Amino acid sequence: MKNGSIDIKEEEKRLYQEYRERLAELKRIEKEGKAVGQVFTKGLLPIYVLYILSLGSTNGNDIAHKIGDRTNGFWIPSTGGIYPILKKMEKEGFIIGRWSEESKKQQKIYTITEKGISEFESKKLLLKDKMKEALEVFKIVYKDLYNED
Repeated sequence: MKNGSIDIKEEEKRLYQEYRERLAELKRIEKEGKAVGQVFTKGLLPIYVLYILSLGSTNGNDIAHKIGDRTNGFWIPSTGGIYPILKKMEKEGFIIGRWSEESKKQQKIYTITEKGISEFESKKLLLKDKMKEALEVFKIVYKDLYNED
């Protein structure tokens, strides 16, 4: 009987842990759904950082420069905005950061993980329609304000 109760207690612990993990995942999904409406403030930089890292490993400063190059200088995020995102992504397992010793100046080189690629693809799908809507709104507002197409 004692072995049976130990097994039941272990199963209760396992089920409770599974419940907590699933609940956390549902909360994360709900939170992401709310964040979709905030395309520019919350969604755009993290997804673009993942995109840049999907092209190859690099450091945080280079990510800012690559975004600037890709957007023809219209958007050059500060490294002060990029490094907290990298730290969070590293903690979540979306990227791995390793210190480089190849140059005189040590720098952390970030590489996207399989989990990060999956997150990137998921966010891309989640944001696609909202980004299209935002572009349409900007076109309408621009036309109204400046009477140009």
